[in-house]
Amino acid sequence: MYLNTLITVKNGLQRKAEKVKVPYSRNDLAVLDLLAKRGYLDAVARKGRGVKRIIEVKLKYNDDRPQISGVKFISTPSRRVYVGYKELRKSHQGQGHFVLSTPGGIKDGYEARREKVGGELLFEIW
Repeated sequence: MYLNTLITVKNGLQRKAEKVKVPYSRNDLAVLDLLAKRGYLDAVARKGRGVKRIIEVKLKYNDDRPQISGVKFISTPSRRVYVGYKELRKSHQGQGHFVLSTPGGIKDGYEARREKVGGELLFEIW
């Protein structure tokens, strides 16, 4: 699940690692691809075959500081939060992104508003 993946990425950033490896899942790959597209990560690559598949994440730093300042998990396995596209607002005074799971796949708040689609609000990142 994306919770463990994001915690692994945050821990890697705190220890100034160049890369981290996480177990493969399609949802995790979609979330990490979105974060790479938005500039929070340098590169995301799928490695291995069969049951030995992993995702290798190259972390990004700005002047020796992590690109990701914080993550706030909104939906958890015990509490799901759903929003419509009209209820989405700007994240962290316009500096961050909300990430949603929509019927069209994993999208950030800007894409969801533009495509007028809502879904499960996964987390906020800045």
